[in-house]
Amino acid sequence: MTVRRVALVASSYHPYTGGVESHVRHVARVLAARGRAVEVWTVDRGERLGTRRVDGVPVRYLPCPQPSSRPGDVARFGLAAPGAALAWGRAQAAFRPDVLHVQCFGPNGAYALALRTLTRTPLVVSSHGETFADDFDVFEHSRVLGTALRRSVQVAAAVTGCSRVVTDDLVRFGAEHAVVVPNGVELDGQPGRHPDGDPDSGSVGDSVESDPVVLAVGRIEHVKGFDLLVDAFATSALRDRARLVVVGDGGEAASLRRRVAAQGLEDRVELPGRLEPAEVAARMAAADVVVVPSRADAAPLVVLEGWRSGRPVVATVRGGPPEIVTDGVDGVLVDPQDTPALAGAVLGLLDDRERADRIGAAGRRRVEDFTWERVVDRYEELYAAL
Repeated sequence: MTVRRVALVASSYHPYTGGVESHVRHVARVLAARGRAVEVWTVDRGERLGTRRVDGVPVRYLPCPQPSSRPGDVARFGLAAPGAALAWGRAQAAFRPDVLHVQCFGPNGAYALALRTLTRTPLVVSSHGETFADDFDVFEHSRVLGTALRRSVQVAAAVTGCSRVVTDDLVRFGAEHAVVVPNGVELDGQPGRHPDGDPDSGSVGDSVESDPVVLAVGRIEHVKGFDLLVDAFATSALRDRARLVVVGDGGEAASLRRRVAAQGLEDRVELPGRLEPAEVAARMAAADVVVVPSRADAAPLVVLEGWRSGRPVVATVRGGPPEIVTDGVDGVLVDPQDTPALAGAVLGLLDDRERADRIGAAGRRRVEDFTWERVVDRYEELYAAL
């Protein structure tokens, strides 16, 4: 069939930030640029944002109440469900999508499944690691979401994951033939020093005049492992050799600040909170090493962003990074729960600037394979086969 109208049904979206939000935003932008009619349908978290435009793309914030076995929750769901059904039905009737493309399965996925059941609109499900890289283990505790994901996988025209570790985990939900569609990154218009011979490039060594900077970026949650990185700093020569910057916000931000204070690192660790993408890119370009210390991660965008800036990347072995990072060539792989090894990997790059520059340059070449245009090419191949 010819797909002209795509509803990207996202678990979260602007004004929130994160990997899924970034993925969907760029996919929507590229699809729209290619002449597709695109809308983003996402979860209303109580803000009642209605319908807005982001990057010129209509975004519908739709209520997604979920049933629960607790008496009070049952009553609340009974009151909220009719209004939610009406809102989703109106979105379907107004846009008439040719495909419902669920991005990161949550309550959004359950409602998309209901629409597919009623309207027979083809369903595509794209997972971003929510089945295992989640601090709240929602698929272990929510029978509703687990059942909805299994049913969606059964009826979906296509199922994708952002890495092999994601598609492998989807097998337990019945997705035997899920395919990998990776994350992407914008290559143009980003500040950065590329240690590959460009006139404005410089070595890691002359990027700062004082202590070298180690940068980490992401949602500050337990699964992201920033506490492990702080511990690695506190218990190694890094505390006297470098400064650590952790960019982001999240549920564990206050706890991380307390941890920094308890370790006596207030003058060595900066926690600037959430920053705009351009400022994050500038911070990354000015860093000496980029670290991804996740306890579990599907396919962290930070690896691609570090590569884009020509920075050497130290990435976790727990999840998707080993699928794209070649240890010692375009990055360094380490188990972040082994904090001496994590500290050693960072120190190794700071001590050998030539090696750090070589790894950063290799990453900059490698990132050319991960553009949003290629991501959308893969999705459009799936749409064409519906």
